[in-house]
Amino acid sequence: MNHPRHSEGAFETVIEGALLANGYDHQPPEGFDRERAIFPDAVLAFIRATQPKEWKALEALHGERTGVQVLGDLTKWMDREGALATLRHGFKCYGKTLHIAFFKAAHELNPELEARYAANQVGVTRQLRYSKTSEKSLDVVLSVNGVPLVSVELKNPMTGQTVEHALRQYRNDRDPREPIFEFKRRMLVHFAADTESVFMTTRLAGSATYFLPFNKGCDGGAGNGPDPKGRAYRTAYLWEEVLQRDSLLDLLARFIHLQVEEKRDDQGRKVKKETLIFPRYHQLEAVRLLVDQTKREGVGNNYLIEHSAGSGKSNTIGWLTHRLASLHDDKNNRVFDSVIVITDRVVLDKQLQDTIYQFEHKHGVVQKVEESSRQLAEALESAVPIIITTLQKFPFVSRQLAKLAEARGEAGDGALKARKCAVVIDEAHSSQGGETATDLKEVLSGEGLREEAAKYMAENEEEDMDELYRSMAKRGRQANLSFFAFTATPKHKTLKVFGRDGLPAHRYTMRQAIEEGFILDVLKNYTTYATYFRLLRASEDDPNVERKKAARALARFLKLHPHNVAQKTEVMVEHFHAATQHKIGGRAKAMVITGSRLEAVRYKQSFDRYIKEKGYAIKSLVAFSGTVPDEKLQDVSYTEEGMNLGVREKELPETFATPEYQVLLVAEKYQTGFDQPLLHTMYIDRRLAGIQAVQTLSRLNRTHPLKEDTFILDFINDRDEIRQAFKTYFEGAEIGEDVDPTRMYEIKSELDADGLYEPADIERFCAVYFKPRQRQSPNDHQLMNAALDPCVTRFKDLLGESPDEAELRRGKMTAFCSLYGFLSQIIPYQDSDLERLYVFLRHLITKLPKRGSGPSYQFDDEIRLEYYRLQKISEGSISLSSGEAARLDGPAEVGSGTLHEEPVPLSRLIDVVNDRFGTDFNQADQLFFDQIIEAAISDTALKQAAAVNPGDKFELVFKNLLEALFVERMDQNEEIFARFMNDKSFQKVVTGWLSEQAYEKLRRVADTAQVATVDLDS
Repeated sequence: MNHPRHSEGAFETVIEGALLANGYDHQPPEGFDRERAIFPDAVLAFIRATQPKEWKALEALHGERTGVQVLGDLTKWMDREGALATLRHGFKCYGKTLHIAFFKAAHELNPELEARYAANQVGVTRQLRYSKTSEKSLDVVLSVNGVPLVSVELKNPMTGQTVEHALRQYRNDRDPREPIFEFKRRMLVHFAADTESVFMTTRLAGSATYFLPFNKGCDGGAGNGPDPKGRAYRTAYLWEEVLQRDSLLDLLARFIHLQVEEKRDDQGRKVKKETLIFPRYHQLEAVRLLVDQTKREGVGNNYLIEHSAGSGKSNTIGWLTHRLASLHDDKNNRVFDSVIVITDRVVLDKQLQDTIYQFEHKHGVVQKVEESSRQLAEALESAVPIIITTLQKFPFVSRQLAKLAEARGEAGDGALKARKCAVVIDEAHSSQGGETATDLKEVLSGEGLREEAAKYMAENEEEDMDELYRSMAKRGRQANLSFFAFTATPKHKTLKVFGRDGLPAHRYTMRQAIEEGFILDVLKNYTTYATYFRLLRASEDDPNVERKKAARALARFLKLHPHNVAQKTEVMVEHFHAATQHKIGGRAKAMVITGSRLEAVRYKQSFDRYIKEKGYAIKSLVAFSGTVPDEKLQDVSYTEEGMNLGVREKELPETFATPEYQVLLVAEKYQTGFDQPLLHTMYIDRRLAGIQAVQTLSRLNRTHPLKEDTFILDFINDRDEIRQAFKTYFEGAEIGEDVDPTRMYEIKSELDADGLYEPADIERFCAVYFKPRQRQSPNDHQLMNAALDPCVTRFKDLLGESPDEAELRRGKMTAFCSLYGFLSQIIPYQDSDLERLYVFLRHLITKLPKRGSGPSYQFDDEIRLEYYRLQKISEGSISLSSGEAARLDGPAEVGSGTLHEEPVPLSRLIDVVNDRFGTDFNQADQLFFDQIIEAAISDTALKQAAAVNPGDKFELVFKNLLEALFVERMDQNEEIFARFMNDKSFQKVVTGWLSEQAYEKLRRVADTAQVATVDLDS
């Protein structure tokens, strides 16, 4: 049938032609059985051709009815188990296992498997009439051996219809109760496409059908770019690449899977949710690219995957892990003996196990190591295909391997036999540094590392220094290890260690994730407040203080001041009550980011007090580590569990997810890796910058069907700093300036000349530290300490004579260790002197005495808060579309020493702090309050109350007098009078503040009078 060249029919013809030219067969629509929702002739033809023995046995039982019986059993099996499981594992018919598809083996060693795979008939059908009750048709249907699995609805912008029309057609005109559309039973994925973009879903649910974008991305954002060769549609990748014959069969065999989750419903009850997972385009592209590159390059390479939050990282890791575990090279040899997944996420453990079991249908392929390093040693020794563990278990594995060998009666030195391993790192920027990461390399490199160390030692004509050369060798790349590192926020070190020329192997940007709707733009509604205040000395003393320390103490004084906490609490609670609480169908939650554990305690107390006074239906939880002592009350301390009325630390995330709680106050917890889609609002009262700002604020970006936006209220940070932090990662991180490797040698020369250590000190220490393992003993501990002690003594002497110079030397030692630890992962140093000095200094630094930190300040008695105003200064979106992103530079020279400043008078420092923060108060406001206090303290009854009552009881008496004093002076300051009379929260804060001032003045007068009386008597 000829269609006009600009019509939708012509579009269909192009797609059909591309598929037929690349391995598809034409499947006539007339052969479709609408009742069974299959192409019965194609099903039977495939089974007869590929399984003649089984067919013959069944035919002996059923004769002419064999076909009817097979089709009946197949459709019942698919209705019960699902089409995907049936395709992978077959179905039973009178005791015989029949297969409806054969998938490509990981190797090519079995010609029979190859022949069966080639026999699959992948069909394309146009305008399939599928319904038992109507003549509605699907534009394109793809089937495998007679089972329909993929539908495509096409629209043509040239005739005025776009992909949006296709989405509406699926939602409004495709009944999910039709046999062909029933979830899991036949069709597995539905595509809506035009010439510009593609969407897909795995479950039709009428108007509630949820479609995901299935686009390649364009210039770091959403959508599709034009064909670079100018020959095809923007969406041609769908049929030329994704739905190509081998690709479709690969998707069915190794990607699509059923995810079963236990979630809580609105009432807090656990419900089971089934989701059929089809990879998004970037996931499919990333996994296939990494697998192909690994097959081509072999073992011993690093790959960085920079995927934004919302990329579906858990599934990508699952698919990649499974593919790597079964990967064979061109000679049909397994590429890896084991794949080790390094993660701290419990959810990933279960997800990986469930997913891979669906692919393999056998247990023992995946082992989660959670008990001990011995369990990890056993799994590594047994070469379990996939091992899930944490980084922290590796330092102890060698010892456990030696013990296992000893238990078997074998001589073992704790080294693994030669193994090739892939290491998949769940969060690269937190896993690549430190000695623990090099311990992982040492364990997994096993015997190969020992051979390499022996070669280095022979080249340098040394003996009995195996441990030294092994320590050097383990830092660089290992020929038997490939690393696959995932991160959304790489650092310079991540890009250098795992990237190629500073670039990732694959990238899915924050911008694309936001534009495609997989995460929300958390900077869209960003409100900032400024705190204006003035501090005054409350005592006559004006001591000299160190500026930076005292400034921090003054800032702390303000942050913990009851008035500051009360004002901010009011702003946050009132905003939550008025705005946030009604979001996400009335289920929205908020997080408060505090600056310290004590601040978290104070805010928790303040929140609970204010919410109770107001009678709001809001409940809060607090999260902080350890025990926090109360600075005001002796012998009083707080724990997270105690303040949360018995909610245990492990239970907190699940408890917070229930409808009972709405606000979570945190101090250094739940700011990374916390996944709660109902989190809508964040209140920030701590300094955030760089990667920490991105990770913290990104807690809000998770999507929910009812979540339309997010909100951030920031009391502390500058909008431009937040914008710059996000801009760095918005379209992909770029590497900046590298560190100069020669600087490390310069620092070494300076340290050698400083005289804190002698070459003999290093030799003595290293002779013990790198002693062969069979000669090591507990006595080595004291020998190593004895070798370090002369250096410690020299440092102590220098610290006494010239503290600044001593700190400078400490800084150089730290800088050398930092640079060597980083550079040795990239540059294959074969300089044993560098390794000796690194190990020596790393241990020496821990023994050096800390410099006296100087005075610490508590200004509760010396300072009072005179003015305070909290004011909104900006609101609206922080745009990331313009401006340059900051590049990620290499480590600068660190540890240059802490210099102590000249002391300044406290009064001058208060002026400095006030000047920095400014004030928006009028002096007349302060004068009005001063007059109130002076009038109050002249009252005889109030004097008597102050003499015999504590402060809180005095406030009750003061409160009765205060209103009369305000009424008497209403003409002097109408603005303050009106607010005092009408704003209860303002009235409460002002009453408390004025009461405190009056009480202190009256007590001071009473104490002075008492002293004068004593002097006269004497």
